Amino acid sequence: MNAERLDATFAALADPTRRAILARLAEGEASVMELAEPFAMSQPAISKHLKVLERAGLISRGRDAQRRPCRLEARPVRDVERWIERYRRHWEESLAALDEVLEVLKREERARARRKEKRR
Repeated sequence: MNAERLDATFAALADPTRRAILARLAEGEASVMELAEPFAMSQPAISKHLKVLERAGLISRGRDAQRRPCRLEARPVRDVERWIERYRRHWEESLAALDEVLEVLKREERARARRKEKRR
């Protein structure tokens, strides 16, 4: 996993407009005009967002006569998923260890309560 590519992917994903564009492209390829439709911004502004997504490798643009349809590219998302997976495993292991400690503390507390009850 290339650190620069991962940085570019996270930077691209940080913007809500770009995430919305990716969500739209998850449904299938679309032209720049189709992608610009739901946003209150100019086509050049959408094009700037598309360039960021393209540099991050999250989208690619094809050629279909006069159209240049955009399509979602999965590889950078898989790279992010693998990066996150390492941390997910770490936190699951840490939480499992915490669960064990809490269970020991609960058993000790129950044992203290039983001893206290017997003394009464």
